[in-house]
Amino acid sequence: MRRTPPTLPSSDLGHLADDIRRLFDDLDQTMSGAGGYSSSECTPPLDVFETDRALEVRMDVPGVPPDSLRVVFKHGVLIIAGAKAPTIGTLPLSATFHLVEREFGRFARAVRLNGAVDVAQARAKLARGELRIVVPKMADRRGQEMRIPIESGPMEPGA
Repeated sequence: MRRTPPTLPSSDLGHLADDIRRLFDDLDQTMSGAGGYSSSECTPPLDVFETDRALEVRMDVPGVPPDSLRVVFKHGVLIIAGAKAPTIGTLPLSATFHLVEREFGRFARAVRLNGAVDVAQARAKLARGELRIVVPKMADRRGQEMRIPIESGPMEPGA
């Protein structure tokens, strides 16, 4: 059975667009002087899945160095932004292309993470062209007995 992805309210979409613009500005400043980046856009494929202990996102980003990537979590949304340089500049000027399928340029992907996650313990690793982001889940404490300690003495107002 195929589930439809959750949609963002329109007010959240405006904030998300602002966040992505800021990430692109940050990337542009970091990579100024690197050259070779275009204003075109690409869409690296990604997988999102859940295990017993974490939510994981894996994205194919071959040829993208770590300093060309940003991963941010805000308002329940994981944003992955980056830029992939074209390899065309490394080829001889006399080269004639017969087929061009590889994408390059800037990209941003947003993934809503549902459930209680521990973003402070999240980690991301780039290896062999794959970005792997692991966001641990928080233990579900609903329905568990939570003991409240009893102190003696007068109770302070508002405390």
